[in-house]
Amino acid sequence: MSSPTAILQMICPDQPGLVRELSGWVASNGGNIVHADHHSDQGAGLFLSRIEWELEGFGLPRDAICPTAHALAERLKGEYKVNFSDFRPPVAIFVSKQDHCLLDLLWRTRTGELPMQVPLVISNHPDLAPMAEEFGAHFEHVPVDPACKELAEARHLELLAHHGIELVVLAKYMQVLTPSFLTAFDPPDAFHQVINIHHSFLPAFTGAKPYHRAWDRGVKLIGATAHYVSEELDGGPIIAQETVPVGHRDGVEDLIRKGRDTERLALARAVRLHLKRQVMVYGSRTAVFD
Repeated sequence: MSSPTAILQMICPDQPGLVRELSGWVASNGGNIVHADHHSDQGAGLFLSRIEWELEGFGLPRDAICPTAHALAERLKGEYKVNFSDFRPPVAIFVSKQDHCLLDLLWRTRTGELPMQVPLVISNHPDLAPMAEEFGAHFEHVPVDPACKELAEARHLELLAHHGIELVVLAKYMQVLTPSFLTAFDPPDAFHQVINIHHSFLPAFTGAKPYHRAWDRGVKLIGATAHYVSEELDGGPIIAQETVPVGHRDGVEDLIRKGRDTERLALARAVRLHLKRQVMVYGSRTAVFD
């Protein structure tokens, strides 16, 4: 098993010498860099960096890395986050009745492909309780009344806090989160904490029944999009997309069947990229250091 690493993500105003500044900070503390990815968006005037280095031999203890990085970010007038590769964050999965994305995420977690824990599954229907419990997750049925959705979301926030949840994954949840929920759990910054899977190749066919509308349009390619959640419906920054060809003999049910595969793949890839701290958001865009 490889030795643990530290990962620094930084977004700051672009200026000369930033690669030297950031890599020099790691090197000056005796760090051996194993990955370094940078992107300069000249239109936005921003510099994005992800640097990963071995903790073995590093001159700072773990609890001193974040405060030191904070001072560095202040000097560069940027936003930052520090994570460690051996940490398995607690993740909550929100579902409704469809089970394919939930089962895929739980299986990939059990096999170690996704470096996370899933202590909590929340649903507005009771159907998937046996599946969640089979994988050792607490299942909570929270009905959602459209007339008072705030009551359900207040319960959601209680459960997320109780289980120390750091990431929410909407695995075919089929409910729109309110702005107040997003503000409470996922304050706006460069490091979002809610991921959704949408069953179309966004920006095409937002909203409900995209496969039916794709079939009506006669498309030859369908897909799925995993994205961070924003207040705009299906409009959050895109993390990963998958596609599959369809033909004139395919009916709506064929599109739905094929689409499930793209949904599983796109969502699993997006969650893994997030957990590996390979995604950075700026504006409505993402930089994916894959």
